[in-house]
Amino acid sequence: MFRWAPIVLVLAIFGAAAASYHYDLGTRWLGAAPDVPLTRPAPAAPALAGPLPVRTVARPAPAGQPAASAVRRVLAGPLADPALAKIRAVVAPLAGPALLTQGSGPAMPASTLKLVTATAALHVLGPDHTFATRVVRQGRSVTLVGGGDPFLSDRAAKVGTPSDASLQVLARRTADRLKAAGLTRVDVGYDASLFSGPDLSPHWPAGYLTDQVVSRITALWADEGVAADKSRRVDDPAATAAADFASYLDADGVRVAGSPRDRAAPRGAQELARVTSVPLSDIVERVLETSDNEGAEVLARQVGLAVSGRGSFTAGVAGVRKTLGDLGIALHGARWYDGSGLSRDDRLDPRTLVAVLQLAASGDHPELRPVLTGLPVASFTGSLQDRFEQTRGGGWVRAKTGTLRGTSALAGLATDARGRLLVFAFVSNHVPDLGTLDAEAALDRLASALADCRC
Repeated sequence: MFRWAPIVLVLAIFGAAAASYHYDLGTRWLGAAPDVPLTRPAPAAPALAGPLPVRTVARPAPAGQPAASAVRRVLAGPLADPALAKIRAVVAPLAGPALLTQGSGPAMPASTLKLVTATAALHVLGPDHTFATRVVRQGRSVTLVGGGDPFLSDRAAKVGTPSDASLQVLARRTADRLKAAGLTRVDVGYDASLFSGPDLSPHWPAGYLTDQVVSRITALWADEGVAADKSRRVDDPAATAAADFASYLDADGVRVAGSPRDRAAPRGAQELARVTSVPLSDIVERVLETSDNEGAEVLARQVGLAVSGRGSFTAGVAGVRKTLGDLGIALHGARWYDGSGLSRDDRLDPRTLVAVLQLAASGDHPELRPVLTGLPVASFTGSLQDRFEQTRGGGWVRAKTGTLRGTSALAGLATDARGRLLVFAFVSNHVPDLGTLDAEAALDRLASALADCRC
């Protein structure tokens, strides 16, 4: 029986080498894995030659555009999958017109809408923009002022993390300043007036808050309005944050008289302390990778403030629409009502998603690069970590997911077998209530077919 051992050993080595070539395991295990998200926009470049392909390709991409006939051929079978119900699909090269279009008109985008929100925020604010949470003082009164930091935390982060933006750190700094001024007893107020209008969209189902789908959207919160035990969304995120801030002040030796009150920060009040968020580029990457609904809604309101001076749902959507128009992105009759895609009334044409991704990849707008580096990597990160396991697309596809009852969507990039990057947007509406997992698997096969294509 041992006479077959050398042959088995050779076959095993060959198989391991083939797997390493296809999945680029050597690069991943030995360092410099190219799917690690960048934390800053890459420099302007005429093409995505280095920083963005999902994995290192064995040879440079060939000259010329991918062949539309090849794209249509490899997608013909996967597009016919009945699990996809009514599918709208667009595939295009990194720059240039579509190679394939199936279906027409706007569709419910679900969380792929976050791509347009992130694009607008990066363009109008810049990738290095940060958000500050401040404390101001007038006499013996201090006021906690929300600045719309989506990821302000309650407790101090571990040493070595990129941001110190927490209520605990802010209280410590405030207490130090107060005690230096001889004050050890104050009253506390809080001001969350930066954002206006309703804190839950009228276009969301009434059960979103009670079903723990999303928090109330406010300019002041900690941990996105989620309770400390992670069991629920709190009823009043701003008041809860202020109460926690006051308890930290007390622990740091400054007594707080009564309970924190909701009030406007006095004009001319002295700033005592502040904590600052990580850069917007990092925020966008986190929002897209994890499909963070609360974070996306805050970014939309920040766009509204930057464009019109108003931070409401309506102003946020209007600001995003105006910004996309300024960037030359055609909306094709789209309408939407939030920044996250949670509304079932939202409608967006997949062609708009493809145009946004193409623009983010262009050398003309390096500030938009986090839109691409924030895309989850198939089988490895974020909302795609547990997907693509039964396909050959793992590691070769980066894409934003979108899921609501009856809708499954996927929009992103695929590196094909020749090393070319293809941009795609697949949106499937009318998915049966019990068919979500089947639709997601069918979308994974669609994107994987592009990765396998010698286009």
